[in-house]
Amino acid sequence: MAYKLKTKKAAAKRFKVTGSGLVKFSRANRRHLLTGKTQKSKRQARAASYMQRGDAYKAKELLCIKS
Repeated sequence: MAYKLKTKKAAAKRFKVTGSGLVKFSRANRRHLLTGKTQKSKRQARAASYMQRGDAYKAKELLCIKS
């Protein structure tokens, strides 16, 4: 009997895989202590970003997605 692969739920909450296979994530430093951060850093953290190839490979393993 084959073993089912289970998704790591912590990774599933943080990463999304796009249709083209890129791994999308939201940036850090937007939760608290925002008065001490510059407007530029807060604005740049607002936008989502895409992982580099090596990191995306590991994230897809956690999400049980073949790359």
